[in-house]
Amino acid sequence: MKDIEFSQEQKERIISKIKTYFADELQQDIGGFEAEFLLDFFAREIGPYIYNRGLFDAQQVFNEKMEDLAYLFQELEKPEA
Repeated sequence: MKDIEFSQEQKERIISKIKTYFADELQQDIGGFEAEFLLDFFAREIGPYIYNRGLFDAQQVFNEKMEDLAYLFQELEKPEA
């Protein structure tokens, strides 16, 4: 799997959210540099777990839809004489 990358705009929004979280929940101010390092850490170390979970969830939905489709095909079958 290749590294998770964000556009500059996405990175800025995420860094802002990290800084806000630290200020609101932990009563700590961190700079943009520290927040960016934290984002890079999470993307590198935790990102694959989240990515894999997303793939698993997508596969579950796909499988459910395929079962629905198979059922619809059965309904279209003509009775044999």
